[in-house]
Amino acid sequence: MFTGIKDKFKYNSSVKFLKQELAKDPPKIERESGISSVGCIVDLDSFEDANLFYDFVEDYNLRPNGVKIIGYRSYYDKTSPYSTPVFSDKDLGWNGNIENSYAHEFLSREYDLLVNYYTSENLLIQLMSIKTRARFRVGFKDVDRVYNDLIIDTPLNDFTTFRKEIKKYLGVLNEIR
Repeated sequence: MFTGIKDKFKYNSSVKFLKQELAKDPPKIERESGISSVGCIVDLDSFEDANLFYDFVEDYNLRPNGVKIIGYRSYYDKTSPYSTPVFSDKDLGWNGNIENSYAHEFLSREYDLLVNYYTSENLLIQLMSIKTRARFRVGFKDVDRVYNDLIIDTPLNDFTTFRKEIKKYLGVLNEIR
C-alpha cells in the first residue's frame, strides 16, 4: 500500500513540475542553423520500429552518431534486451525527475532537432520532451502544441510521410544545407 500512495505523490509532484516548466519561456539554444544532431523520443507501445529514425542520418548528411533515440514503454523488463534504450513509468521520481541512466544520457546532450514521435498525452514522455534541450521540435497534432515548434498531421504508423514532411519544412525554414 505504501508504494501506491508514494507513486501517487510522485505523479502529482511531477504534474506540478511539468505545469511550472510549461509556464516558463523555453530556454534559448545558441547554435547556428542547420541540422547536425537529432534526438528522437518514441512511444514504443504505439510504434515498434524505432530503427527507422536512423534514416535521418542520410536525410541530413549526419555523422553515424548524429541520431540519438530513446523509447518509452509503459512496462519493460530490465533483463530483456532492447535494441533501443528504454524508460518506463517505474522510472518516475520526485518533482519530475526521471531515474533512468538512458534518460540521463539522452538529456545530457543538446540537439538541433527533437522529434517527439508520440500521439497520446503521457506524463513521462512529456517530461522527457520538456527537459530535452533542442533548438527545434517536431511532433504530432494530437499532442499539446506547447511541446513542438512544427506540427505534422500524419498517422503515427506512416513514418515515410512524416519523414518527408519534416525534410520539406526544414528546407523551407533554411535549416537544411
